[in-house]
Amino acid sequence: MGLNDTPSANRIHIGFFGRRNAGKSSLVNAVTGQDLVIVSEVKGTTTDPVSKAMELLPLGPVLVIDTPGIDDTGELGELRVRKAKQVLNKTDVAVLVADARDPLSETDRELISIFRAKGVPYVIAWNKSDLTAPVVEGEAAVPSVPAPFPPRAEIRVSAKTGSGVPELKERIASLAKTEEPKLQIVADLIRPGDFVVLITPIDKAAPKGRLILPQQQAIRDVLEADAAAIVVKEFELKETLENLGKKPALVITDSQVFAKVSADTPPDIPLTSFSILFARFKGFLLPAVRGVKTLDSIGGGDRILVCEGCTHHRQCDDIGTVKLPRWIKQYTGADPEFVFTSGGEFPGDLSPYKLILHCGACMLNEREMRYRQECAADQGVPFTNYGITIAFIQGILKRSLQVFPHILAELEEREDAGATSFAK
Repeated sequence: MGLNDTPSANRIHIGFFGRRNAGKSSLVNAVTGQDLVIVSEVKGTTTDPVSKAMELLPLGPVLVIDTPGIDDTGELGELRVRKAKQVLNKTDVAVLVADARDPLSETDRELISIFRAKGVPYVIAWNKSDLTAPVVEGEAAVPSVPAPFPPRAEIRVSAKTGSGVPELKERIASLAKTEEPKLQIVADLIRPGDFVVLITPIDKAAPKGRLILPQQQAIRDVLEADAAAIVVKEFELKETLENLGKKPALVITDSQVFAKVSADTPPDIPLTSFSILFARFKGFLLPAVRGVKTLDSIGGGDRILVCEGCTHHRQCDDIGTVKLPRWIKQYTGADPEFVFTSGGEFPGDLSPYKLILHCGACMLNEREMRYRQECAADQGVPFTNYGITIAFIQGILKRSLQVFPHILAELEEREDAGATSFAK
């Protein structure tokens, strides 16, 4: 997989925000070197967020997002503003595009306050600087930005002439850098020379000729760890293990065939699922394991929010809308109400829900998933995911978490304290 094939969820998300006619779209085109967005002197030309996956030096693979004007008006304008603010939930670096001829507006200041509240690093790009008077040495290069906004978070640019654009790209790159070690999908759980068996049923929802994204990324991670990836369908596993000649270090399965794979995998071979690995990769494995116990208290009339991170075409036996609701009803003996969202949809008010059940989130970046998890935690709504739910219902959750000893230890502590068994 080359840089151009990097999944959007693994790219740095750069969002451009600001008032209408500040030149956001023109600056996006200047930064990307492409006519990515239609530009016009008419206010409100950008009506919906526009995203483009591309390479942006010196950063590498990024997702550039141009948003509607944050000061749009009317009922439709409010919808556009809401969409623009939703983009912030997945933005790694924000660019506030302001008109260099005017001071910051209240709308601009509100955006900066939101950046700060969400912990999003940002830079103020004073666009249309070619239309302002030349800067005299010793004078401020841009209109003053009062405290508490940090110094050096602003730069003078012109989308028309290209002035300041290279410096803006460098500033974005510096803000995007993080010293936190990036979690791995599976590479840190295995050693060079290990065998890893991956069970990948051919998903009807996947485009013809391609595996689904979690499978692709897990295989790549195994190979980058200098281990061997052996990929089979669920009915080939037993014979493969018998003929392998060496015990694999790990078996990873699609959650939909968890029960069969568990039965065919000897107890001394570690077993987990793509969905569980992605819960860790996206940073919410422990809360998801804690949240799944809510299934034991689900009753008729309770509402469960089922969130799908992508917008694939749903098949007749879709995992999120058909199989999981059926399995949960069978497990609980109740008839809860299921509410479904997909893609970037995520309700702000979670109070109506007893539980949030999320997909593996392969199409959502870590910041977006952290936002969703924090929203749930703030409102006291348990949060779990598909794979953990399936393992729990089928009584194999503890086994599927053996590769994560610290999480398994917490489960056992909770059982010792009198909680219901996680492996019943």
